[in-house]
Amino acid sequence: MLPKLVLTDIDGVWTDGGMYYDKIGNEWKKFNTSDSAGVLFLRLLDIPVGIITGENTPIVQRRADKLKIEHCYLGVKDKVKVAQSLINKLGISWEDVAYIGDDINDILLLQKVGISATAQNAPSYVKKHSNFTTEKKGGEGAFREFVETILEHENMIDVVLDKYFSSLDFNQ
Repeated sequence: MLPKLVLTDIDGVWTDGGMYYDKIGNEWKKFNTSDSAGVLFLRLLDIPVGIITGENTPIVQRRADKLKIEHCYLGVKDKVKVAQSLINKLGISWEDVAYIGDDINDILLLQKVGISATAQNAPSYVKKHSNFTTEKKGGEGAFREFVETILEHENMIDVVLDKYFSSLDFNQ
């Protein structure tokens, strides 16, 4: 069954978990652009994406805005509570949700959702709470792999690709 909502952590999933600072205090994060294809695939299937992260940084909001991710929650201490609120808002159940995380603050959410995954770089004690672990590490396309794994399991890759190619305007 395809999820009706896909949720994701950011640091350690979309990034390598590193935090980079320059000498004047600017913070930098490196995102892997291949993860944006995962968002695109879900959008083509009308499946909303939500970010729930403990970090409170405008960098993550900027990435969410660029990818038109409507549900972006920053500085979250209780991820289950935020997810429950979104589930209620969308009128779905925990079983309808897929989530990928990588650390201890993700365990409770990994245990509640219908489909759960961890990035390859997650500690083993976190991985044991998920349905599967991506081959890719965070920051190397783990989110895209998560989405593609779900779509492949549901035999939806060709459907998504057909939707993608039919949406292109080759006359430009």
